[in-house]
Amino acid sequence: MTATLRPAGSEDLDRMRRWRNHPQVRATSLTQHEIAPEEHLAWWSAVREEPDRRVLIYLHGGKPAGVVTFTGVASQDKDLTWGFYLDIVGLEERRELLPAWIGLQQAAIAHAFESLAARTLGGETLADNQPVLALHRRFGFRVVRRYERDIDGKPHQVVWTELSRRA
Repeated sequence: MTATLRPAGSEDLDRMRRWRNHPQVRATSLTQHEIAPEEHLAWWSAVREEPDRRVLIYLHGGKPAGVVTFTGVASQDKDLTWGFYLDIVGLEERRELLPAWIGLQQAAIAHAFESLAARTLGGETLADNQPVLALHRRFGFRVVRRYERDIDGKPHQVVWTELSRRA
């Protein structure tokens, strides 16, 4: 199954917001409220103007299936931060959720180090999101630190994982 990334466009806004608002995605995110159309549009207007950020659509088997974001792409040190989420409903219907998780991780890592010339790729994961932390370990990410972060007025444990460019 082919897995690729392409730049997100305005035509992707509705699907990105729908995927991001899925209860499973929100429950594992650092922003857990349901995102309104106006908030999403304001985010899109800001992010597409930032030279330091990229928003990409993950294609699984040629179909839009997820979103990958990178921050730090214009920085001198090339220490990138990433985030991602998938189309839970569509992928579950096609029984492709697990292969898509693996494919997204492979495509995003390759893009970060090959296309964006990252030195490191790091990100935040809620400590109770064990499936994603296990997937990160599978791909060689290491835990750098753990800390507490306030999400919607409640403290949550967060794990920062990082992968370095192979020499």
